[in-house]
Amino acid sequence: MTGPSPQRSRLATALRPAAFGADPAGERMERIRRSPNFANGVFTNPGGGRSAPSGSMLKFLPTYFRKENRVRRAPAGTVPVHPTTLADLATPPASGLRLTWMGHSSVLAEIDGRRVLFDPVWGSRCSPFASVGPKRLHPVPVALRELGPVDAVVISHDHYDHLDMPTIRALMRTGTTFVVPLGVGAHLEHWGVPADRVTELDWHESTDVAGLLLTATPARHFCGRALRNTQHTLWASWVVAGPEHRIFHSGDTGYFSGFAEIGASYGPFDATMIQIGAYSEFWPDIHMTPEEGMRAHLDLQGGEPGRGIMLPIHWGTFNLAPHPWEEPAEGTVTAARAVGASVAVPRPGQPFEPVRGLPLEPWWRAVAAPSATAYADITEDAAGDAAGDAAADAAADAAADVRPPTGPVATTGGDTDPAVPIPQP
Repeated sequence: MTGPSPQRSRLATALRPAAFGADPAGERMERIRRSPNFANGVFTNPGGGRSAPSGSMLKFLPTYFRKENRVRRAPAGTVPVHPTTLADLATPPASGLRLTWMGHSSVLAEIDGRRVLFDPVWGSRCSPFASVGPKRLHPVPVALRELGPVDAVVISHDHYDHLDMPTIRALMRTGTTFVVPLGVGAHLEHWGVPADRVTELDWHESTDVAGLLLTATPARHFCGRALRNTQHTLWASWVVAGPEHRIFHSGDTGYFSGFAEIGASYGPFDATMIQIGAYSEFWPDIHMTPEEGMRAHLDLQGGEPGRGIMLPIHWGTFNLAPHPWEEPAEGTVTAARAVGASVAVPRPGQPFEPVRGLPLEPWWRAVAAPSATAYADITEDAAGDAAGDAAADAAADAAADVRPPTGPVATTGGDTDPAVPIPQP
C-alpha cells in the first residue's frame, strides 16, 4: 500500500496552506462544547450580534472600487513611523505603565515590570498567502529581535490581521507564553508552539502570568481563517491587571452593553486600547466607529471621562474598509474632545507613558489624501514637521525571522491589490 502521491500532497498543501491553522479537535473540542458561549454548534455573540456582513455585496463592491474612494483609503505619503530602538524599550517606564502602538492592533504594554504583546502582526500582508491580500501601509516600527523579552503574547481572535503565523513562529523561539481565547490554541500547536506554553481561556476566565492577572472578557465579533468557517474558535477582549495598573484591549468588536459590565467588574482602567477602524455600514455589529469606540471607553470607565486614557487601535496599517485612511484617527480625536476624554494618537512605534503626557500631534494629516486635509486644528501648527519625518526609512527593516516585504511598502492610494478587504474572510 503506497502513501499519497507527491502531486496529491502538493494539491492538499495548496488548498490548505499551513497559515490556515487547524480546527479544534479531541478534548479541546469537548471543552468548547461545554462553554456557555457555544450553542447550536457555534460560538455566539452577546446580544445576538450578526457575525457576517449585512446588506448586498453588489452594493458594497461599487463603493469599494470607486476610484475617488480608493485613493483615500491609503495614505498619500510616507507614514512617519517612530524610529523605536532597543534602548528606547530597555529602560523601564518610570510610571510603571508604558504603551507602544506598533500599528493596527499590535501593542506592546509594559505594565508593573512585565511586558505583554497584544495581537502581534509583523508580516507584510494579513493573508494566508505571500502575494495576495491587504499589504502593509507602513513598515514595522521595530524588529522582533530588537523588541526585548516578552512575558506574554495575548491574541484576541484568529483573523489574519490579529494572528500572523510567521510572527507566532518567531515569537515561539523566544520562550514566551501565549494566552488566547478558547480554541485558538489549535492553530498555535499546528504551527509548532508547545502545548504547555499555550493557555486558552473562555470569557471571564483568568490566568496568572509573571504576577499579572490576564482575563478574557466578552466581545462581539466572529472567527475563521479557512474556507470552511466553523466558528469553533472564540474571540475576546482582554483585561490585564498588575499590582498597580489595569489596562484593557478590545480586540475586534461591535459596540454592545457588555462594556459597562466589564468596566464594573474589572475596571476602571489606566488605559484602554479600543478598535476604531475598519468599520462600515455593511458590518455594523462586528466593528466600532470612532464614536462607538469612545462610548465603549466611557462605559469601561464607569461613565467618567476623566479616568484613564484611550489609545485608538485597528487603523492605519492595512486597508480593510471603504472609509478614508485617516478618518478613524480624526473621528476619535473629535469624539474625545466632545466628551472631555483623554486620547493618545501616537505615531506607530512611539512609546509613551500616559501619566507623563499624551502624544497628540495630528501627524496623519500631513500624509492623508489631499482632499482629506481640511480639518480644524487640534494643536497649533502641530502638523508642520510630520511630512519630513525620516522614521520610515529607519524602521523599514522587517522583524527578525519574519521575512520582510520583497518590494517597497505600499504608501499610496493606487494599490491594485486584488483582495477585497471585507473584514477577515
